[in-house]
Amino acid sequence: MGVAGTAALGGCGDAERGNGGRATPAVTASGTPGSPAPRAAPTGRGVPWGALERGLEGRLIRPGDAAYSQARRLHMPRFDGRRPAGIAYCANPDDVRECVEFARRHAVPPALRSGGHGYAGWSTGPGLVIDVSALDRVRYDAASGLAEVGAGTRLVDMYARLARDGVSVPGGTCPTVGIAGLALGGGIGVMSRKYGLTCDTIREVRIVTADGRLVTADARRHPDLYWASRGGGGGNFGVVVSFLFQAHRTQDVTMFRVWWPWRRAAAVLRAWQEWGPGAPAELWSNVQLYGPPTIEVMGVFLGDAADLDRHLDRLEARVGAEPAGRVARRRSYQETMMSVAECSSMTVEQCHRRGTLPGTTPSGRWPRADYTAKSHFATRPLPAPAVHDLVRRVDGRGRSVILDALGGAVSGVPAGATAFPHRSALFSLQYLSSPGDRPWLRAVHRAMDRHLGPRAYVNYTDPELRDWQRAYHGPNLPRLRRVKSAYDPARLFDFPQAIPPA
Repeated sequence: MGVAGTAALGGCGDAERGNGGRATPAVTASGTPGSPAPRAAPTGRGVPWGALERGLEGRLIRPGDAAYSQARRLHMPRFDGRRPAGIAYCANPDDVRECVEFARRHAVPPALRSGGHGYAGWSTGPGLVIDVSALDRVRYDAASGLAEVGAGTRLVDMYARLARDGVSVPGGTCPTVGIAGLALGGGIGVMSRKYGLTCDTIREVRIVTADGRLVTADARRHPDLYWASRGGGGGNFGVVVSFLFQAHRTQDVTMFRVWWPWRRAAAVLRAWQEWGPGAPAELWSNVQLYGPPTIEVMGVFLGDAADLDRHLDRLEARVGAEPAGRVARRRSYQETMMSVAECSSMTVEQCHRRGTLPGTTPSGRWPRADYTAKSHFATRPLPAPAVHDLVRRVDGRGRSVILDALGGAVSGVPAGATAFPHRSALFSLQYLSSPGDRPWLRAVHRAMDRHLGPRAYVNYTDPELRDWQRAYHGPNLPRLRRVKSAYDPARLFDFPQAIPPA
């Protein structure tokens, strides 16, 4: 489903999908167009919007309605110019079915939305936005250890509600991302090395397919659809309405930060790329390159302070220089998730976008933001020349690179067991800049591509990525295309980087 998703401390983007953004043509691995020509999107004339409104328990918002300006906005302001013909806030799975059938019957291109964070803005478009933000039920069953989570649930709400039962699901850090896009594209987070990717914990997904059916996919029922929904990327096969996740018991967590002066940046990066992915699964970390004056390693540890000290001492020894500072603090699991979300000074209700529509709160204080990104997965450490080149290119001015450690439980899953193909990666890299600084973003990505190859994270959508099919999906692409053929052969759910049918 084309909805929210992000990864650990790598920005507040997600993997949204839909029929929006058709000005950017899809490109296959061979460099030829991979999507059909853009369809004309009805904007009102001849389309019975009133019939759709009467058929919904939820709310349909159209141009001219008082709530339209709020309803059409995504997380990133640069997409504010897009004006969908209708935005349906689905109150239940039947509403989703009604919207899918309406879109198919009247040739209105659907765009699927939960958190509204996608880097490409494909969760909106000229047709019908199917918004699942109101599908936000979270319920934990202690007998089975399974958590039922509605597809529109914001991460901050999922963590808070599950914390009441002393459990959680591994996920990302951006609080207002919706669970669906995160999980469907993989789901990298601060607990991934211990508990796996978000998609690894999916035990069942309920999804409305292109023919309007509500199906339940798991290891026995619709197993190919279940497989594709665990890392194949959102918005390709249908509209997810809920998940069952395998939850884990929570415990207190030690958060830490270690920083060095910027002149040590190359040494820190060289040391970390060996140390971070090779640490015990209980220790997750990343490196944050923001430019002078410092370079920082931060992370979380599910262990005692003495063990953490020993691990950090080994990192310092690898760097060959004492840090300028080193701090650690023990927190509850829920406090940790609020802290990495940068919501420590807020209530859960405040850690939302301000608004009155589903997915927002009247007291919300979480800001909108604009940036662009590209990504890589590293299956081997960067050689010394690449490390120095990367450090040289990060000169501040809103330019940054974030490297998140993988390994641990992520690499413990067999390569073909889910649709997420990057099991052998040591770490991910995300390059971030302001929208007006694309030349720098392209240049740094191109420079690292020579060392890292065409591996990218589908949840960090890159509309400029020419080799996107191979970069996102690798050897899983043929099977994903067969699933697309089985569940959406006519490409109702389509966007510039949609998986094509076989």
